[in-house]
Order: sequence, then C-alpha cells, then structure tokens
Amino acid sequence: METPQQTEVTPEPRGWRAALRRPAVRVGLVAMAVIVAQWMDTRMQVASLQQELARRLADSESMAREGRGQARQMQESLAAQLAKIGVLEARLAETQSQAVALEAMYQELSSSRDERLLAEVEQAVVIAMQQLQFSGNVEAALIALQGAEARLSRSVQPRFLPARKLIARDIERLKGIPGANISGLSLKIESVVTAVDSLPLAYEQRPRQAAGKAGADARQTSADFWRVLGADLWREFRQLVRIERMDQVDPALLAPQQSYFLRENLKLRLLNSRLALLQRDARVFREEIRQAREQLDRYFDGRAKPVQAAQSTLAALAATDVGFDLPGLAETLTALRGLKPAGERRGAAAK
Repeated sequence: METPQQTEVTPEPRGWRAALRRPAVRVGLVAMAVIVAQWMDTRMQVASLQQELARRLADSESMAREGRGQARQMQESLAAQLAKIGVLEARLAETQSQAVALEAMYQELSSSRDERLLAEVEQAVVIAMQQLQFSGNVEAALIALQGAEARLSRSVQPRFLPARKLIARDIERLKGIPGANISGLSLKIESVVTAVDSLPLAYEQRPRQAAGKAGADARQTSADFWRVLGADLWREFRQLVRIERMDQVDPALLAPQQSYFLRENLKLRLLNSRLALLQRDARVFREEIRQAREQLDRYFDGRAKPVQAAQSTLAALAATDVGFDLPGLAETLTALRGLKPAGERRGAAAK
C-alpha cells in the first residue's frame, strides 16, 4: 500500500516581513507615505507661507510706520497751511478794508478835484464877463474862456460836456465880432495921445534946404577961407527975410501958453474917444475922432511925419465901427453853477 506523498510545507514567516507581503499592508504603507509626503509638503508650504506672511507683515508694519509718519507730516503741513491760510485771510481782509478806504479816498479826492475844477472854470467865466461888461476887452475875455475850456477838456467827466459846448459857443461868438479888438483900438488912441506933446505946430515950420546947398558947402571946404566966410555971411543975411508958401491959408499963430492948452485939449478929446470906445458909443467916438483930426489939420504941421502918422491912425479909427453888441455869458455861468452840489449852489446864489 502506497503511502500518500507528503508535501513539504514551508512555514510562513512571521512579523513585519510577513505583514509587508500583504497587499493591504502595502497599500496602507503607500497611502501612509503619500500622506506623510503631503503632510511634509504642506508643512513646508505652511512654513513658506508663514515666512512670506511674516515678511509681508514686516513690510506692512514698516509701510504703516512710514504711512503714520507721512500722515503726521501731512497733518503738520496741513496745520501749517491752515495757519498760513488764516494769515492770508487776515491780510486779505485788511487789504479789502484798505481798498475800501482807498476807494472812498479816491472818490473824495475826485469829488474835491471836480469841485476845484468847477470853481476855477467859473472864476474864468466871471473874469471874462467882467472884461466884456466893464472894459469891452474881447481879447482878455477870449483868453479867459479858452483857459476855462482847456481845463474842462482835461477832465473825463461826461457831465461837463454841456458846459464845454456853451463855452466853445461863446468863444466862437466872440471871435466872430467885427472890430471887437477894443484893447488894440485903445492902444492906437494911446499912441496918438503920447505923441501929441512932440507934434510940431504949423507956425513952427522951417524952410526946406536944398540938397545941392549941402553938397556945395561940402565941396567948399577946400576953397579959400574968405570965399567960405563970404558965402556964410550971405546965407545968414538971406535968412533975415523969408518968403515961403504955406499949405494952409491961415496958420494959427499961438502963444506958448495957448500951445500948451491946445495940446491938452487934443489929448482930452482923444481920451474922450477912448472912453466912448469902452462904452461902445459909436456916435461920440466918431465925433471926438473927427474933431481931433480937424485940430491936427489946422494947428499942426501936416508935412511932418509924426503928424502924418497920427492922422493915419485917426483915419483908421474913424473908419472902425465900435457900436457892436457883446454877447453875455450868463447862460454859461448858470450851467456851471448848476453842476455844483446843492449846498454850494445855494452859497453861490447868496453871493
């Protein structure tokens, strides 16, 4: 009988090696290794994140410190700027108050300057009016009005324009007056009055010496002494009797005292004519000039150049019309006074 073959059974190893041979254990080990690797990797990442976080926290802290420093600086700068703004506002308020004061001062100065200008112009117009009313001096009145117009032209105030137009109208009216040169006519009369005392009278005429006599006398300087003496004696002898033709039939023979009164009477007539000129009395003026010319023709030497000049001056005066009417300046004066304030107008009206 056969005996069954005994199979050799190898005893299985025991312990960890045996466990390693098991699939489940291997899978568990692999899983554990993977878990450990992941844990290590996670730990490394966490450590890296912690380092990065710490670095960033440090950077943030430094930035926060810098920000706090900049904030403090900004606060200090803001406080300084606010202080400067306060100072500027105070200066601005002071400047505005000064500007208001300066504006008020300028308005006051401008008002006082305008008032002074109006006073000067009014005075010039009053002077022109007095020159026209009392002396008829148109030239002086024109000078005064032209000065007033020049003063007004330097002002930019539009309210002065009507007064300027009135003054310009008065100037044109005075310039258009014929024969209004009262001062010039008066000076002509005065020149004749001044020359009256030196005018030769008719009975004082001297015979005219021939020009050939003087030339002959000059040539006789080289002649014989006795011939010269005889010629002189003969010339003196001929002067004892003089026959002369007079231009006037009856030259007035006047004593020295009468000559003096004649000249004074002539000057009086000329002064009367000047007074009539100032009063613009044409009838009296022409009559006095006519009688003065007649006295010159009758009593004075008409061949003398001073007498001829006086006659020419009186003839020109006789041909001048002095009976013109001078324009009044009341309208212009009223317009100027109307530009003044009410108080000043009342004061001017009271004057």
